[in-house]
Amino acid sequence: MKEELFASGRQIPDIDPYLNVWHWQIPLYLFLGGLAAGILFFAALFTILGKENEMPAAVKKAPVIAPIALVLGLFALFLDLKHKLFFWQLYTTFRITSPMSWGAWVLMAITPLSIIWVASYLKEIIPGWKWKFSILDDFEAFVIKNRIGLAWIIIVLSVILGIYTGILLSAFNARPLWNTSILGPLFLVSGLSTGAATILMMSKSATERRTMSRIDLLLIVIEVFFIVHMIMGFQAASQVQIDAAQLFLGGQFTVTFWVFVIFLGLVIPAAMEVLELFDFHIPVVIPVILVLLGGLMFRFIMVEAGQITRYLY
Repeated sequence: MKEELFASGRQIPDIDPYLNVWHWQIPLYLFLGGLAAGILFFAALFTILGKENEMPAAVKKAPVIAPIALVLGLFALFLDLKHKLFFWQLYTTFRITSPMSWGAWVLMAITPLSIIWVASYLKEIIPGWKWKFSILDDFEAFVIKNRIGLAWIIIVLSVILGIYTGILLSAFNARPLWNTSILGPLFLVSGLSTGAATILMMSKSATERRTMSRIDLLLIVIEVFFIVHMIMGFQAASQVQIDAAQLFLGGQFTVTFWVFVIFLGLVIPAAMEVLELFDFHIPVVIPVILVLLGGLMFRFIMVEAGQITRYLY
């Protein structure tokens, strides 16, 4: 049987010891990176739109999570590295064609900027907060004065970070499930959705919750469209990509994908947010947890399923 598949160029859907090497670190890293990108995107966007006071959770409170998520994500990535002592070599050069190079430099830039963003709002978040050194007060004043410029930088970096989490996988051309250009936009939209859901949970303003609920609902619709587009693209491609799609259409990941990602992670939260918009009271924590769980499961499934698919020559 394997000889026939080899001759036809089709994949062999079993797992050898060299495939299942990513475990939990990479999916967690991709999830936390997308979450941070989503939160920072909305913080920067509403600042640029001049809605800091209307959207306090998005601009001031939720960004506290971003640097924590980024640091934890980077730590998970560090744990996955085989040669941990040589990670610094990523910063000795920049290759425009390398997703890892883009990711390393974007993370190096956006992590300290996210900390600066949070620090500039500490006096508003924590009553009575005072800096111990006057130079920090001067720096805070400088950041506040140039906050719009900082927001533009962060919004660009957050979009690149969100897309990068998908391109990191799609750059592996030898894996048919990952070899699609839709992964970058799909992971970006998924990250924005998890960021919007987090802001929704942290907000105490009815107006802000309504706005974020509408945004998240739109993002869920777009995410479903991208997933359908991805699967249809596989079904219309070569045999190995048809086989890759079959992992979700009757194969071993069918139940986990459709139950945890599509149904619980997208359809149910979307239905709850629609009901909320029609003034049916839904505990906000339920759709938020489902969106976050769905986003995390999506990355675990894509990473694990992608390692099974391969080309044979």
